[in-house]
Amino acid sequence: MNPGVPLAFYGAGYPGGKIFNTAAFTNPPGQQGDFGRNVLRGFDGMQGDIWLQRTFRVTKKTGLRLRGEFFNMLNHPNFGSPTNNLTSPLFGRSTPTLADSLGSGGANGTFNPLYQIGGPRSLQLALELLF
Repeated sequence: MNPGVPLAFYGAGYPGGKIFNTAAFTNPPGQQGDFGRNVLRGFDGMQGDIWLQRTFRVTKKTGLRLRGEFFNMLNHPNFGSPTNNLTSPLFGRSTPTLADSLGSGGANGTFNPLYQIGGPRSLQLALELLF
């Protein structure tokens, strides 16, 4: 770490509101650096979910329930961890979204990115018959 150089720049012009300053880091040859654990953190995750439902009576003993569930309703982008390889041209930049960086689902046992925090806006509707 280079003393006196800021670790990150903050502003609306950067994806997620911040970017790591690549000039603040130096790769010391043949030794480990002096950076402490968890000095740099990735981006915050933010997601607003909501559900609405309404039950309609058809007869005295039967009814219909309509339910809508909305995930990431405001379609807020959530960025994954930045690239931490000093020699990479993408160092300090976050290229995947948070949902993509958590796993691709399927055989490796994680959830599909659509159903993880940070996925795109999605909704599902359900209609139930109650008796």
